[in-house]
Amino acid sequence: MEKKLSEFVLGESGVIKAVGGDGMIRRRLFDMGVTPGAEVVLRKRAPLGDPMEVTVRGYELTLRKSEAGNVVMEVRNA
Repeated sequence: MEKKLSEFVLGESGVIKAVGGDGMIRRRLFDMGVTPGAEVVLRKRAPLGDPMEVTVRGYELTLRKSEAGNVVMEVRNA
């Protein structure tokens, strides 16, 4: 099942299928290791849902919900 990273619930994991967004946002995500094929786990979410903390490539990364909306994921578990 595919869905955007911004739609994940706590503890959900998956593999990145595609990264969208305009040039600067897409480049920033790539620079942080958010690339197709990387496994991602949603660890924490702020009280109002923004930002969110994920584990990608062995480190914790904080993303804005708008950034996470550009990442299409293949869900592994719910």
